[in-house]
Amino acid sequence: MPAVTVENPLTLPRVAAPAEAVARPVLAVTTAPSGFEGEGFPVRRAFAGINYRHLDPFIMMDQMGEVEYAPGEPKGTPWHPHRGFETVTYIIDGIFDHQDSNGGGGTITNGDTQWMTAGSGLLHIEAPPESLVMSGGLFHGLQLWVNLPAEDKMMAPRYQDIRGGNVQLLTTPDGGALLRVIAGELDGHAGPGITHTPITMIHATLAPGAEITLPWREDFNGLAYVLAGRGSVGAERRPIHLGQTAVFGEGGSLTVRADEQQDSHTPDLEVVLLGGRPIREPMAHYGPFVMNTKDELMQAFEDFQKGRLGTIPAVHGMTGEGPQS
Repeated sequence: MPAVTVENPLTLPRVAAPAEAVARPVLAVTTAPSGFEGEGFPVRRAFAGINYRHLDPFIMMDQMGEVEYAPGEPKGTPWHPHRGFETVTYIIDGIFDHQDSNGGGGTITNGDTQWMTAGSGLLHIEAPPESLVMSGGLFHGLQLWVNLPAEDKMMAPRYQDIRGGNVQLLTTPDGGALLRVIAGELDGHAGPGITHTPITMIHATLAPGAEITLPWREDFNGLAYVLAGRGSVGAERRPIHLGQTAVFGEGGSLTVRADEQQDSHTPDLEVVLLGGRPIREPMAHYGPFVMNTKDELMQAFEDFQKGRLGTIPAVHGMTGEGPQS
């Protein structure tokens, strides 16, 4: 980890927060509980226990793996519906296939991202390809759910295939960190992801002892989740390690540091930085649907049960109203 890198970060554009930027304090550091998703792949629930007012517009995020599968072990999810939000699947190591009832789909691997806007609703499936199931191997990724405002919840579904080679690569003044801007922008450098809800998504790799202080939009929230390694966050140097999320308060910059000593199997600190403009609308969330009211949730379930969210493509040998809940 990770797949998208450069030999010399100092060849990249450099980013640093202006000296007058107000540093964001660390409000909390939480530890993700572990569980299982889909057909049984292990996940860490990155946002568990965090008040939604600090997450908005993000809903949930799962770290999938890191796991070394034996032959026959790789697992995915069965066909299932979504409505009212966007799913962002980022693969760091391994390979994953996606297909949906709106015609979107493809294979992502080693730094690729799939951005699916469910909008008014669709069915989709995510699974390792048969070759990985047969051979086994390393698998590690993230899935992030991003809310949509009420005016966009029933928009037409959309699918984006973002290749790792297209992300915007940046570094810090001393070259101690590699910053991958997947969506949104950082100091005027834009990532390839097209978002309906204004957000920034960055995967940062910090060498041992490195520190980043980045400009951060004051109208965005700020979150940092550790994929691997250990370090500290904020001017107060609050300790943080694998599976923990830092929630930042208000301000114009945020700071992350890597410890001088990392674990033997983790040479660097790997962090996902997230920021978004809060939607500040009522949210009704149940299972695969994220709406504004309970009545809208009930309508989503009814539409799914009556086959209005699409049908499973015939190539899978199933037609009709889709899977039963």
